[in-house]
Amino acid sequence: MNILITGGTGLIGKALTENLQQKGHTVRVLSRKPEGDEFYWNLKEKKIDDAAFENLDCIIHLAGATISQRWTDDYRKEMFASRVNAAKLLKDYCLKNNVHLDSFISASGINYYGTLTSDEILDEKSGVIKADFLAKLCVDWEKSADDFSDISDRVVCLRTAMVLAKHGGAFPLLGKTVALNIGSAVGSGNQWMNWIHLDDLVKMYVFAVENPEVNGKFNAVADDIPTNKEFMKNLAKMQVKFFLPLNVPAFVLQTVLGDMSSIILEGTRASNKKIKSLGFDFKYSALKEAFKSLVY
Repeated sequence: MNILITGGTGLIGKALTENLQQKGHTVRVLSRKPEGDEFYWNLKEKKIDDAAFENLDCIIHLAGATISQRWTDDYRKEMFASRVNAAKLLKDYCLKNNVHLDSFISASGINYYGTLTSDEILDEKSGVIKADFLAKLCVDWEKSADDFSDISDRVVCLRTAMVLAKHGGAFPLLGKTVALNIGSAVGSGNQWMNWIHLDDLVKMYVFAVENPEVNGKFNAVADDIPTNKEFMKNLAKMQVKFFLPLNVPAFVLQTVLGDMSSIILEGTRASNKKIKSLGFDFKYSALKEAFKSLVY
């Protein structure tokens, strides 16, 4: 298959590109500063190299400004544009180049459901339970993906939890706090922490590309969902480090991070039964096994 990837130079994109190429797929990566076989695109200029769309079978839309920094008004606009406007630009170029896709596969966030602490286990039919900024962003993000339904046989959105990876994402920072013996729970410590190992997320994207029965919305989360306190205690134990019994007060994070603190201080549980019902098998279902692969 000829596959076009946005966000192909990021943590997930690099690993996914390598995996797809190993499986014999031809991968085209969009970049603002293309090197080698990469193709030029510039969202602000609304330009993409038309050559990227020749004989195209699939688009994987991973691009999106990180949510892990303070959300100023200007940065909120960037978070929206890098996801939603980018999808619209891709659609325009597909129409311009008469492209009909086998699949359009987009990242989304587990924050689709809203950031609040609840014991309810959410599946893909649950809908938004708290319409905060991230939930609204994810809703618009998925709508921009659904707009491809008239030019793509399938549209897939993977509602992705925190990605655990050895050399990127949140894990190295969390591991560093524990290594310095300053690891502790935050806020109440009772908020749920959805997560997925990078290897499983890459595997899930490949599964979506190669399996025609994969269509619609899917939660990209592991089986074992701990509370924040359980997550940090397990990480400290894995590194044979001290775990501070006192939680970091919520107001400290709220002061430092503003609204972004909500993704740390709140958390629901999401089910992965839908993707598993189609035959997807997780390599890292348990948190301890995921930690072992990352710490050692």
